[in-house]
Amino acid sequence: MRGFTQADRFLSELESRKLKAAYVFVGDEAFFRKRCRDAILQHLIAPDAMDFGVFEFDLSETSLAEVLDRARTPSLMAPFQVFFVRGVKQLFGRGSNEEKIAAIAEYCKNPNPDALLVFVADHISIPADARRMEMTDKDRYQKIRDDLGPICGIVELARVEEGEAVRWIGEYCATRDVKIDADGARELVDALGGDMMMISNELEKLMLYVGEKRKIALGDVETMVLAAKQRSLYELTDAISAKDRVHALEVLDAMLSTGDGEEAAIGHLYMLAKTFRQMLVILERNVRDQRMLWAALWQGFRVPPFAADDIIRQARRYKSKRELTRAIRLVARADLALRSNPPGKRLILEKLVLDLCGEVKIERESDWMQEELPV
Repeated sequence: MRGFTQADRFLSELESRKLKAAYVFVGDEAFFRKRCRDAILQHLIAPDAMDFGVFEFDLSETSLAEVLDRARTPSLMAPFQVFFVRGVKQLFGRGSNEEKIAAIAEYCKNPNPDALLVFVADHISIPADARRMEMTDKDRYQKIRDDLGPICGIVELARVEEGEAVRWIGEYCATRDVKIDADGARELVDALGGDMMMISNELEKLMLYVGEKRKIALGDVETMVLAAKQRSLYELTDAISAKDRVHALEVLDAMLSTGDGEEAAIGHLYMLAKTFRQMLVILERNVRDQRMLWAALWQGFRVPPFAADDIIRQARRYKSKRELTRAIRLVARADLALRSNPPGKRLILEKLVLDLCGEVKIERESDWMQEELPV
């Protein structure tokens, strides 16, 4: 459990007060970064000294010289000061950076004993399997290790394996006197792509939801965690994009047989329309991997981490933007039909799935353009 081990090692140094003058938190796993930050504030900063003892800087806005000067200066208002410094990539820009590294080394030789510097290198992503790290991130990380490693403590904040995340959920629930089904823990991790910050946040919500029952079941996860609901949606779009009518109808039946059933039909259509619009953007921008996906889809229009590879694969099954535009039109018509108080919502959804799975050839562009989209 590399991610947990690195954070635990730092916490041990913190509790024993055997701290270096400066540390570098490397990695974009917000869960461990928050865990380390909270521990720093708990052990080093008095509650009534937060305003005078904790400082946030960004090297894209504040010079390194100013940050180091502030760190050297004792505070009259706080017995200890902590400086969180973001924008670490500014230390490794174009040209010679020896002067910046030398300045940090000079400070660490004779640091303020009542101050702690924490450089936050969250522009680097470290996967659970280090062998799968992007080459750019690998080069950046190696540069930090070479230049800052001999000077500062390096704390690696990597993603965790899904099995480790499941184990943590069980252990954490035990500390809160709550039980969680193994299937529920696995579903929570799968639905959130192993993102520990999201997992911990959703777990807190689940504990509040089950209340005095003190037990989290698989059904609770499926009811409360939006991403868990979305998993079945992506199974549906996977079957639709593969033109597998039988499996698509089976998935739809499972969706309608759980939770709110047919009452959630409008919500299902909304998510279907959004997913097909996302596929349209993916096809238009020729997205081929997750890095391109995050750049192509804007904030609020992105997919859950677990679905990234799936939606790229599904989108590439469509041969043209016209096919996806047709799918969006079909969903819009089904939405109009549902809002007209039909006798049976299931029938409309089943017909939609069959239409979406069908192969439709459009002979002329004018035939397509003349079709009107229901308002």
